[in-house]
Amino acid sequence: MKTTTFHSIVWKEASLYVARCLEINVASQGESHDEAVKNLKEALDLYLEDHQDAVPEIKEVEVEEVTV
Repeated sequence: MKTTTFHSIVWKEASLYVARCLEINVASQGESHDEAVKNLKEALDLYLEDHQDAVPEIKEVEVEEVTV
């Protein structure tokens, strides 16, 4: 089975932690940081079962620095 690495951002919102995937618009929550990440992994697994072509191609974008 092939694995793909995704990145997430996790923050605390009220009494729950929210975990959001940066590459695919999928999020989850939990009572702890670890639980939110675990729940996000499960949500991604379920999402990708139905959207196997949804894995995006990540490209770097260079932006010229602007001085003010």
